[in-house]
Amino acid sequence: MNINSFSETKREILKVLKEVGSASIAMLQSKLDLTGEALRQHLLQLRQQGFVERKSKKSKDSSGGRPAKQYYLTLEGEHLFPKNYDQLTMEIIDTVADNLGQDALLKILETMTKTRIRKWEPQLQGLDVNERVNELKGLYLQDDAFMEIEETENAICLIEHNCPFLNVAMKRPALCSVTVSTLTRLLGYKVERTERFQNGNGRCVFRISLDQPVDADLYPFTLEE
Repeated sequence: MNINSFSETKREILKVLKEVGSASIAMLQSKLDLTGEALRQHLLQLRQQGFVERKSKKSKDSSGGRPAKQYYLTLEGEHLFPKNYDQLTMEIIDTVADNLGQDALLKILETMTKTRIRKWEPQLQGLDVNERVNELKGLYLQDDAFMEIEETENAICLIEHNCPFLNVAMKRPALCSVTVSTLTRLLGYKVERTERFQNGNGRCVFRISLDQPVDADLYPFTLEE
């Protein structure tokens, strides 16, 4: 979702809050052609959706009275506006490789893998491989509706139709090795990508070979071929 997903009125409210940082009902009314009641209804809906929050702001004078309510964008609201995270990520990757060398980049990717393993291991304790695969459908995004599982002879395939890092992964595919190594070590079986967005398949398929067990503790981080 982005700013263009909203009605014109809500877009204008969000833009004003983006410009001024925080605003009272009175300030918003001075900038928008809305009645106080209509404005409150739109703000209530934006708050319920998690894009706007409200807080009390103490007055600078000592006249007393109730503090004015100020409205501001939440973190989710900030994300509605254009960002350039992809370019920044690629610049960081390239800077590390260019200045510190490929070995340093590999070390960073290995550390990312270990971090993901530490996060997921407690959630997988006591589960068999099928249950683990099902849990790992949320590896990219919680409750990922675009990740599915297919079982074949001697293998389970974890299929991702909506890579959240697609723009970066298309240009810096080494990042995908983190996912492959993470899955291998968490599941205890060799994992390979048999289909890739980078190859024009429109999805990534992670094939878990049940006839190729690995020692998760000894399995090294490696880049995909």
